[in-house]
Amino acid sequence: MQRRLALPICVAMFFGSAAIAEELDVVTENCNSCHGDNGVSQWSDVPTIAGIDAFVHAEALYTYRDEARPCAESKYRQGDTDRPPTRMCDIASELSDDAIEALAEHYAALPFRAARQDFDAALAAVGKEIHDRDCARCHSDGGSNPDDEAGILAGQWMDYLRLAFAEYASGDREQLEKMQEKMAPLSAADVEALLHYYASQQ
Repeated sequence: MQRRLALPICVAMFFGSAAIAEELDVVTENCNSCHGDNGVSQWSDVPTIAGIDAFVHAEALYTYRDEARPCAESKYRQGDTDRPPTRMCDIASELSDDAIEALAEHYAALPFRAARQDFDAALAAVGKEIHDRDCARCHSDGGSNPDDEAGILAGQWMDYLRLAFAEYASGDREQLEKMQEKMAPLSAADVEALLHYYASQQ
């Protein structure tokens, strides 16, 4: 599902209206209520979205809007935490294409900050070997390069990545055929080693 737009033009149009720019402020404040200030998560089950490539981020939001990815309920982590839990599908359903593209550009311009978390150094060393062998072609620089348009793995929260890997393995989360070919042979131990490798990059 390729929906890349001419982002500079789209964002210029989006920010051309003061009313819509104000709307974006409201939307980002809502995003930060779950993903942390400036999109940097402090919660192990919630991914950091700052620094993620705009195309990758926008595609994720389109996928949520189409309800083509699992949408578990999640409580708000800061701000008004008395609000009822929400789902990414519900949030994305209220966003226009222009809003999604502008939102993705906004977070892409912010710095990604690696999560400070515990990891097993021995497992991380094994995970590096697996990554270099099976994953580095699409996830370069140890999975830290946003220009790959494949998401940032290095420094992402381990609990979140563990859930994402499980969704890929179960088929609940769509993946490219070339990614499926790499992931299918991985054992549970291989996956755990990869998770510790990505967590080790702090």
